[in-house]
Amino acid sequence: MSRPGMGGRGSGDEPKSLYRIPPYYYLHVLDQNTNVTRVELGPSTFIRQDNEKVVFGPEKMVTVPPRHYCIVENPVLRDADNALVTDKSGQIKLRHADQDIRQAQDPFPLYPGEVLKVPVKPLTVVKANSALRIRAILDFTTDDDVRRVAGDEWLFEGPGTYIPRKEEEVAETILASVILPNQALKLRARKETKDREGTERVTGEEWLVKKVGAYLPGAYEEVVDVCNAHVLTEKKALHMRAKRTFTDDKGVTHRNGEEWLIKFSDTETHIPGVYEEVVRVIDIQTLNNRQYCVIEDPADEDGKPQLGQRKLVKGEKSFFLLPGEKLQRGIQDVFILGEDEGLILRATEGFTDAIESTQRRPGDRWMIRGPCEYVPPVEVEVTARRKAIPLDENEGIYVRDVKTGKVRAIIGKTYMLTHDEELWQKELPPAVETLLASGRDPLADRSDRSKSTADSKRDKTKVITYRVPHNAAVQIYDYKQKKARVVFGPELVMLDPDEQFTQLSLSGGKPKRPNVIKSLCLLLGPDFCTDIITIETSDHARLQLQLSYNWHFEVDTSSKEQAAKLFSVPDFVGDACKAIASRVRGAVAGVQFDDFHKNSARIIRASVFGIDENKKVRDRFTFPSNNLVITSIDIQSVEPVDQRTRDSLQKSVQLAIEITTNSQEASARHDAERLEQEAKGRLERQKITDEAEAERSRRDLLSLQAESAAVESTGQAKAEAHSRAEAARIEGEAAVEQARLKAEASRIEAESELERLGKAREAELKYLREQNDLEVTKEREIAGIETKKFQEQVGAIGKDTIRSIAVSGPETQVKLLQSLGLQTTLITDGNSPINLFNTAQGLVGGNVLKRKHMEGGAEEE
Repeated sequence: MSRPGMGGRGSGDEPKSLYRIPPYYYLHVLDQNTNVTRVELGPSTFIRQDNEKVVFGPEKMVTVPPRHYCIVENPVLRDADNALVTDKSGQIKLRHADQDIRQAQDPFPLYPGEVLKVPVKPLTVVKANSALRIRAILDFTTDDDVRRVAGDEWLFEGPGTYIPRKEEEVAETILASVILPNQALKLRARKETKDREGTERVTGEEWLVKKVGAYLPGAYEEVVDVCNAHVLTEKKALHMRAKRTFTDDKGVTHRNGEEWLIKFSDTETHIPGVYEEVVRVIDIQTLNNRQYCVIEDPADEDGKPQLGQRKLVKGEKSFFLLPGEKLQRGIQDVFILGEDEGLILRATEGFTDAIESTQRRPGDRWMIRGPCEYVPPVEVEVTARRKAIPLDENEGIYVRDVKTGKVRAIIGKTYMLTHDEELWQKELPPAVETLLASGRDPLADRSDRSKSTADSKRDKTKVITYRVPHNAAVQIYDYKQKKARVVFGPELVMLDPDEQFTQLSLSGGKPKRPNVIKSLCLLLGPDFCTDIITIETSDHARLQLQLSYNWHFEVDTSSKEQAAKLFSVPDFVGDACKAIASRVRGAVAGVQFDDFHKNSARIIRASVFGIDENKKVRDRFTFPSNNLVITSIDIQSVEPVDQRTRDSLQKSVQLAIEITTNSQEASARHDAERLEQEAKGRLERQKITDEAEAERSRRDLLSLQAESAAVESTGQAKAEAHSRAEAARIEGEAAVEQARLKAEASRIEAESELERLGKAREAELKYLREQNDLEVTKEREIAGIETKKFQEQVGAIGKDTIRSIAVSGPETQVKLLQSLGLQTTLITDGNSPINLFNTAQGLVGGNVLKRKHMEGGAEEE
């Protein structure tokens, strides 16, 4: 705060002991002799004595505007007359540790020891729907004789201006909570109190306020929550639970933990009370005429669940699940069975079947068939739904009787399992499963032997079928009857429950390796197989042969014995290749390399097929154990195994190739040289031809250049003359055109001026004519107005009025004459007026005048 008026400090022209105190300023002066501090108020000029010291100020007085206040700590003590109280030394007494709240007043100084604890600030304005929670810090009695004890709390409700007191403090500002429709305010009592409706509340008690509008909580009330109402519909209900025993608004007592439903029929909206909670919102359960449900633990008429019981509810119906009730497997559809459908039922309790009028015991199983609609009672459970399985002539299923365990195959008809039957799954070895799932036979399809096919799994309950290819055979073994049968293709094989395929495991690869090819069918041929064998000649030359054999089976399909011999050798390929290889090795071992190289085909064929009586090689080799016949042998390649032999053969081959290459290179070189000479001759001839053509073109160019120069000189002179003539012609034509345009411009100017004058005269005449017409119209309208005015005046005055005005003068004169008492009358014409007023003054005789006047009035009428 600024301190104006310090004239003595820092000023060179005034002494330091001089202080000018402006109006509404003060300073504190300490008397060092008595050690008493006093207050000097302005406006004044204070001269400091030697024993005095200015300890504070000059300082501006504290000004409290209207509707403001401040708090002064340690205020001065005043007597009953509001005078300052001093001690015996003259020091002003203070009320230590006390406070003084000062409102709008004249500016005042702070005496020594007073402290402005709270500066000047506006009074607190409490708005409507709000309040201040006031707490008493000292015991006092209000102006209304209300005793307040320290710690008491109360509300100062708006609208209003709060004037603070030193015995109280503002704890907080409370705003009113607005309660909307379908809302409630949950309150809790912080202390024993009375609510706004006068109800006694204990500490911690909670209650609801549902009145719509603004609600201002009391001093000992606190808002816990704003509760929104749950809007109920015909399809929703509230599942409620009681927190403690209480009585609701309808007078119904609910015990602690009790659960109940509130539906739309009870109320449209519900606000949960303080002693109840909403467990969940329950949707209505609706069943149509094709649905049903089973309620577990159904409630009785009193709403208490009957534990362990079940209740069947059929549609059409809508209901709410009561507390404690639950649906068993939810809402289910009624079983609608067609002609080819059935249900397997099992009794869980003993009951009497109303459909068949049969007593059922627990555990009984039976089947009902369609067409019908079936709703199972609570004592029955549906274990399975059966549908008739339509089967073609080449389709079937495996069925097992659950009582006897017997398995049979049903083929070629529509069949529905009974309640004592079930589908049986037939298991096969994994290798057979793989072959059946692939849909092809590796022995028949050579291109895909090494590929694996991951198809969908087969249905193990269906009868296993296998299509035997043409010219192939499949062996099937019945483990129950211990018999085998061979089926020749093309044929469709259908396995009985106790039958299995005989799997073939054949050698494959080059050279042959065992158990490479897995197959179910055996091809009867003709077919071929390829093998690689190693042989050694008599001179110890080791060779590797790749041989291909053509084979087939000779079998009589009508003979069971011959058919059985087909599968007597498990690996006929490996056995046949081993037998042939042994014969070839034996024959080649006694032959030298040169002889074998020249006669390899004959030696091998003779070793395998043998030689007949005519020294000729036979054409077949038969295996009697399974009637396999080898018809021909093809030698695909012969390669030495020894590296030195292979190098020698390679060198001889390379030498032969080199000789052939050199001869071809010499021939090619000769041809290239010949072609080069021919090309050079053609090039020289082309050069001569090109030079002659260039000279001919140069001659034509010179000729054209000379002609161009002549044309250029002639054309330049001609162009200059032509340009001058053209310029003169253009100049003449421009002068003529200019003269013509000037004449045209003069003509246009004269015509426009003439036209302007004509239009000006015409406009002037038109103006005068219209002005005259307006004057005539004006005079005519004025005359009409005057006429109309006169007529309206006459009409307004009336005929009688005008007549009265006209005769008023003569009547007045007659009356004057009568008053004079005239006896005679003077009659004159209208051209010589007579002043009857003057005449009447000399006349007397009112009776004669009266009579004459009456006669004159009759004549006028």
